[in-house]
Amino acid sequence: MANFLAILMLVSFWVSFISGQNPGLEAPYRIHTLFSVECQNYFDWQTVGFMHSFKKAQQPGPVTRLLSCTEEEKKNYKGMDLAPTLEVPSMSRHPKTGDWYPAINKPAGIVHWLKHSKDAQSTDWVVILDADMILRGPIIPWELGAEKGHPVAAYYGYLIGCDNILAKMHTKHPELCDKVGGLLAMHIDDLRVLAPLWLSKTEEVREDRAHWWTNITGDIYGTGWISEMYGYSFGAAEAGLRHKINDNLMIYPGYTPQPGVEPILLHYGLPFSVGNWSFSKLEHHEDGIVYECGRLFPEPPYPREIKLMEPDPNKRRALFLNIECINTMNEGLLLQHARNGCPKPKWSKYLSFLKSKTFAKLTQPKFLTPPRMQTEVAKEVKEIDEPIRPYPKIHTLFSTECTTYFDWQTVGLMHSFHLSGQPGNITRLLSCTDEDLKQYKGHDLAPTHYVPSMSRHPLTGDWYPAINKPAAVVHWLNHVNVDAEYIVILDADMILRGPITPWEFKAARGRPVSTPYEYLIGCDNELAKLHTRHPEACDKVGGVIIMHIDDLREFALLWLLKTEEVRADKSHYATNITGDIYESGWISEMYGYSFGAAELKLRHLISNEILIYPGYVPEPDVKYRVFHYGLEFKVGNWSFDKAKWREVDMVNKCWATFPDPPDPSTLEQTDENELQRDLLSIECARTLNEALRLHHKRRNCPDPTALTNPALDTTKDIANSRKVGRFSKTDDIESNPVPRNHSQESSEPKVRDGLFSTLRFWIILLWLFSGLGFILVMLAMCSGYTSKGSSKGKSNKSRRRSYTGFLKTNGRDRQGRKSDASL
Repeated sequence: MANFLAILMLVSFWVSFISGQNPGLEAPYRIHTLFSVECQNYFDWQTVGFMHSFKKAQQPGPVTRLLSCTEEEKKNYKGMDLAPTLEVPSMSRHPKTGDWYPAINKPAGIVHWLKHSKDAQSTDWVVILDADMILRGPIIPWELGAEKGHPVAAYYGYLIGCDNILAKMHTKHPELCDKVGGLLAMHIDDLRVLAPLWLSKTEEVREDRAHWWTNITGDIYGTGWISEMYGYSFGAAEAGLRHKINDNLMIYPGYTPQPGVEPILLHYGLPFSVGNWSFSKLEHHEDGIVYECGRLFPEPPYPREIKLMEPDPNKRRALFLNIECINTMNEGLLLQHARNGCPKPKWSKYLSFLKSKTFAKLTQPKFLTPPRMQTEVAKEVKEIDEPIRPYPKIHTLFSTECTTYFDWQTVGLMHSFHLSGQPGNITRLLSCTDEDLKQYKGHDLAPTHYVPSMSRHPLTGDWYPAINKPAAVVHWLNHVNVDAEYIVILDADMILRGPITPWEFKAARGRPVSTPYEYLIGCDNELAKLHTRHPEACDKVGGVIIMHIDDLREFALLWLLKTEEVRADKSHYATNITGDIYESGWISEMYGYSFGAAELKLRHLISNEILIYPGYVPEPDVKYRVFHYGLEFKVGNWSFDKAKWREVDMVNKCWATFPDPPDPSTLEQTDENELQRDLLSIECARTLNEALRLHHKRRNCPDPTALTNPALDTTKDIANSRKVGRFSKTDDIESNPVPRNHSQESSEPKVRDGLFSTLRFWIILLWLFSGLGFILVMLAMCSGYTSKGSSKGKSNKSRRRSYTGFLKTNGRDRQGRKSDASL
């Protein structure tokens, strides 16, 4: 009998081990999974994907969809049978404050479930997920290390309010505030204490509008949208809960998993892509794909294509996760369409793949492994400051025209862009007339979007090239499929020294970042009152702009229209109104920007640490990201003024560079401010020259130390064509943010070229041919004494004719070179 009992206990132990239960427990723990949605098509297709993955993953226990709907919404709602559902009164519009905030339905729905669901009375552990998640395997709280008082969660590092004034204002225990979310696995007793606090803290943070800004909350939109996440963290701190953080369990498609770790939860809250294919849930906000027979999301690449696409094994795993996410959703949609009574879809290669054993094997349940089960106590990871989601995509723009003046600026900016580490792509907005484009040589200087020129206004005939900047941005937005979330707008006469990113400078939706242009005094006087309904919102900014793409789409046309409006207001060009000492309306585009932004009440975060003009004294310890060389600057007797190089072809003349600045070792060391100022000026000039030298090298210019080959000489000055007569006095101050009197020198700065070497080459060549000709003549004369008279005459005549022809050709060449040199 004793042996039988021992065997029985051993069998029981192994059964419990294999089934995932801890040995020694009287009964299996009961798990219930919750997720919150609203009565919208947007949440319906997410529900279909979630429920299908829930079943495939073999998640234990029941699941409940907390459905928040108004009575009006329920009248037309079609998706009541998509999941086991508990209807929850909608709090999207707060019943007391009237605030529109649908995210509050999550804690409100859980409070309702705890009070009104029978399942809540028979549950030990609760797993709380979001609808935009795909399960790849079972999530079992106790296997993850969850305990009473210690829930398991994923890390949300961007919840910086746990470390600053926000936590101190909203919880008595800021030291217990954990930056967590996404996945929550906790004991039911903890949830009963937490849920009402989660709801009340969400309301509290939502009402604290004074502290919504990005630098306090980490919310890049600055709109209080993540109040519910802070409601959770602050509520948990109030309840005394300390989380165990598992950073291996959940991954965003688009991220690369840790080596050796297989995530079992995909959270597709962010856009992701594989090659040219991409998916963003926000593009399907109104999508009725659940109820449209035969419709699926665009099919991603096949596994075999990914194997050819990415050689790195870990990056390839990330791409496999991306396609698994969308393929699982499409498989769920196929099954849901069948349940809806849709006809059997036509055969296709993609449908065959979804029904294949290969796909079934790829998506079979993934079970917990030791690396995924590792959790860390919250206090040990609290110092980590890396956000859980990827940084937003950035695209950089700058505007130019079809002139060599802008070409050398483009060479400098593009060189510095690559050195700076600026994320994302860059586009040159090139504004040209059709006639300009026929002669233009600089197409390969930068990735380019071509824009019709508005230098001469098509309606008024006004000559104002600065308007091309907003006009080009409008054109780009209307003709390019932009996948970036933030746009950085620069001027061509800038040198990048480091990256300019929205997350570092706290740009957000509705809160662009820019640099101060204090001389725009029109923001403070009648000019603003005349040209915007919100003069109090006029910011004196410009130069560098970091703006959310949605703001730019709303704003760009206003920028253009306000520029036209200010430009036409000639009666207010006076210096005491605009700050323009030339009273020419040249800075109308800058006011167009400020007045257009004021119309939308876009209030800028103004940073003094992004941009510096060479020649200005820098602030101590500030790492400026941009040189804006719009003004003349000097170091001792050396100086640089971009306006003096307007008509010099620095790009097409081999080895043309600017005069080198002084060597830093020669600078005076007595005044630290002046020393730092001069060092920055030298850095700017050297970067421009370095960019030009590399450009000439790429163009295969001949070795400057060797004799120049005329066939490779590109010394044609384009500045004397196309633009002759177009520049007036006001043109000399184009894009100079602070107008200054410039020298009106007409002499062209000296440019090193191969002209002298070229003439010397031809002189030597002519001397050699002359000597050779003399020798030939002498040989002919000598041979004539021994040959017949007729042959002698014929030979000499022939040689004389050949020699004369050479001299004529040589003379024409010299005449041509002489005329070229005079240009």
